Amino acid sequence: MNLYMGKMLVVDLSAKTVTTEPLRADWAREYWGAWGLALRYYTDAVSPEVDPLAPENVVVLMTAPLCGTLVPLASRMCLVSKSPHTGTIFESNVGGSFGPELKYAGYDGIIIKGRAEAPVFLKIDDDLVTIECAEHMTGQGIFETEKLMEAAMGAHGAKTLAIGPAAENMISYSMIGSESYRQFGRGGTGALFGSKNLKGVVCRGTGGVAVADMAKFLERTDHYTRNDLLCDDNLWAKTDGTPILVEVTNEMGIHPTRNYTKGFNGRKETLNSDAIQAAKLGNRACASCPMACGKFTRVNSAEIEGPEYETLCLGGSNCEIHDLEAVIRFNRLCDDLGLDTMTCGSTISLAMEMTENGVHNFNLRFGQVDEYLKVVYEIATLSTERGRDLAKGAKHLADKYGATDLSMEVKGLEMPAYEPRGNFGMGIAYATSERGACHLRAFPIFATDPHDIDALVTEVVNAQNANSIKWSLGFCDFWGTINTSIEADLMSTGLGEPVSAEELDQAGERIWNLSRLFNLATGFTAADDTLPKKIMERPLEAGPHEGRVFSRADLSRALQSYYELRDWSARGIPSSRKLATLGLDKTTL
Repeated sequence: MNLYMGKMLVVDLSAKTVTTEPLRADWAREYWGAWGLALRYYTDAVSPEVDPLAPENVVVLMTAPLCGTLVPLASRMCLVSKSPHTGTIFESNVGGSFGPELKYAGYDGIIIKGRAEAPVFLKIDDDLVTIECAEHMTGQGIFETEKLMEAAMGAHGAKTLAIGPAAENMISYSMIGSESYRQFGRGGTGALFGSKNLKGVVCRGTGGVAVADMAKFLERTDHYTRNDLLCDDNLWAKTDGTPILVEVTNEMGIHPTRNYTKGFNGRKETLNSDAIQAAKLGNRACASCPMACGKFTRVNSAEIEGPEYETLCLGGSNCEIHDLEAVIRFNRLCDDLGLDTMTCGSTISLAMEMTENGVHNFNLRFGQVDEYLKVVYEIATLSTERGRDLAKGAKHLADKYGATDLSMEVKGLEMPAYEPRGNFGMGIAYATSERGACHLRAFPIFATDPHDIDALVTEVVNAQNANSIKWSLGFCDFWGTINTSIEADLMSTGLGEPVSAEELDQAGERIWNLSRLFNLATGFTAADDTLPKKIMERPLEAGPHEGRVFSRADLSRALQSYYELRDWSARGIPSSRKLATLGLDKTTL
């Protein structure tokens, strides 16, 4: 079976069994891989009402068809489950080399069920797969856990997924780390492992991925690498990486500052790309990637791969921390303890505003470094009252202390680092994302008119469909110029059978609608397609969009247009006509 390994690994931690089953080829042809294929497996395996942290919940890890080949930027893999942070369907993906290694071991993906009686880790050494004791790893950070699992494998270079103390404590925004500085972030992926007493997975594979015609496949891969990937539109990732967005978003007036009060940071030069370049030690790449966007940095004794833009903004500007060394230390603590930097930074900035507004004194204030760093450990270990408060995220914190007008989340997921009052398209993308406020479903920050609602709705819908298939084929976001024509050509050449761009376009729309059906079945409604009060009621301060709000009337008009374009009802429900077109009319959701 070209491109695919044809086999899924099924791990039942309650029954202490490891089995394999053939890959569902019929599903692979409709959902292709990674996000889409994992979603199809997941929605078949659980009830939408399942408690995300119950043994009955399932976690699906899935590679993509081009993962493990020489196609550049195509080796990301996905995790799909129900989020313990939001209660929505949830997808997260990670780069690095774990995905290719899993395919080299012979598997397209892993289905994880049940709950172990005591901490364990999964050891995959080609065909030999065992569930091992991890009690000696309990309480260890991710960096040390990965070393211990690699030692247990007895092979240098084995690839790992691991959780830290935050996930063991089932913090709802804990994450899974991979190879030290790669993460399945957002939404509580770590808590899903923690709830199953699964400390991590270590993998070594010695096989390969078959393609139909190697010479032709390499020719097409080289062609697109030279003529599309390595062009001016993409090379910013190689030269600067995501820190370049500090300058871009400030210039646009969409750089969240002081808990989304301002759209401009007057001290941006302390955190921008020039600051990162001055601290840079070297670059790091994922498997088969010529871009090497990861930047190792050091300031005094603080060292990390990163920080990326989202952390520079949400852990820096939005907390008014204008000290790169402090942001690096914050990033490293989160990566080792196992916390998502975006939600952690956003929740801390909310606590800072609540303290300064007199809502509740968390002893956290904008710009004060010591307590900002101290509280990260308290959150991960639940060791203080304020740590336990902040460990539940912004929505819970605001609800508990009556500060919902200050909380910056959608469907319970804290907002990314792009201000919707300065670009309505980002607001539409956040409101309609299946997993809550997310910038990886649509990213219209370069729109000609950032407040043209009709044009932005069309751009958001098209991007959501395109990214649904892009993530399902395992491509990295930083191949920004790729399209379904290129994807179809690479898939056709690798599989040895024709794949059309139209098939992939429809698959993207199918994946988006299936996610919507799952959320509707869990109880989410059109009322959840909304934005924070602060965005709709409080004028933005500073920058070119000073004084602007994204009003309820604007959002209502945008949603009406969005639902019509998707052929959904006014209540946000896909029509039977649309479901039939996508082959979803017989779904049980």
